[in-house]
Amino acid sequence: MLFLLNDRLLRLEPHDLAAPLREADVQSLSFDFVMQLGRELFAEEPLLPHVAPTRACRLAALIVACQPEINAALFVPPAKDCDPDEVQVRFVAIGLEVMSLLHARQEAGNLTNVYADRQVWRRLAA
Repeated sequence: MLFLLNDRLLRLEPHDLAAPLREADVQSLSFDFVMQLGRELFAEEPLLPHVAPTRACRLAALIVACQPEINAALFVPPAKDCDPDEVQVRFVAIGLEVMSLLHARQEAGNLTNVYADRQVWRRLAA
């Protein structure tokens, strides 16, 4: 399964979705808890998917475990080491066509934050 975390596509394997928590543990986690965890991780390291892909995959796996329809998340901290409550968060479900375009760009080494923004997040002015 592919998951877009900010501007990086992550490939979640079945073992990523099962580990490191047991199914019962994941079910006890609330989506709000997972969202706050993501805020804390991105407040500490704004480039998390690039510098700590294993941690990014774990976060993505927890998001999917709580909300299986979501396949993309955007965490935007205003600065490194900011207060986690200042990190803006968005979640979406991306269609297969867009996900395929993103995957092809990333495989070619051409997936940029500007391209991901234009295709998915639409934060930048036209």
